[in-house]
Amino acid sequence: MVDVSMGSMVMEDVGEGPAVVLVHGLGGTSNSFQTLMPALAGYRALRPDLPGAGRSAYRPGAPGLGGLVAALKDALRAAGVARAHFVGHSMGTLVCQYIAAELPAMVTGMTLFGAILEPPPAARQALKERAAAARETGMASIAEAIATGSVDEASRRTNPVTEAFVRESLLRQEPKGYAAHCEALSEAVAADHGKISCDTLLVAGERDGVAPVAMGRELAGKIGGARIEVIPGIGHWIMIEAVDRSRELLRSHLESTTN
Repeated sequence: MVDVSMGSMVMEDVGEGPAVVLVHGLGGTSNSFQTLMPALAGYRALRPDLPGAGRSAYRPGAPGLGGLVAALKDALRAAGVARAHFVGHSMGTLVCQYIAAELPAMVTGMTLFGAILEPPPAARQALKERAAAARETGMASIAEAIATGSVDEASRRTNPVTEAFVRESLLRQEPKGYAAHCEALSEAVAADHGKISCDTLLVAGERDGVAPVAMGRELAGKIGGARIEVIPGIGHWIMIEAVDRSRELLRSHLESTTN
């Protein structure tokens, strides 16, 4: 593993071949994609911890989701990445959509797990309340709620490690950084999908309450040529709950867009 520091942001950069950039979601880190790494043999995998998440320090005053997008673009430019396949999870899928709309020549394709459009009004308010809770009381109660609420009950019963992974991912977040990400997502608007031209695969969990299948289907209808795969019996942490199928779908889509 090679860690590269880009200002306050830490990014793992491993492997050789066509570049694949993996962008985690709210409460996630570069480790959110660890289960997918065997599917990336023969590729250069770049996994950032977005500013304020994981090992990347919180930067006060960073301007919302646009600030995260700008930080990622700067890091990729510094790493010499001119073209890449973008993989996202949850909030990270919105970051990928922004980049695909703003820099279409850079994005050879997208694989989006638990993809979102933009938060509906109720979710925006809940995110603001969660940000306040993180600042006031820390991450413990938030980690418990997310680990039980976003991982499907069947996954938690048959493979308890999924719940433990999500709980640990949330507990390790810096409260200020997590709160800033909650607020950034609460104010986010949809990308300009008419400007996205790359081949896009949306992978949805059948029982995902954060990014419901209906939202995935709506997004697929907005991105020309996009298709959606629904994995039965899982929730929002698709790459953790359905490892083998996630690897298969990612590898197949990568090969179709990079060869």
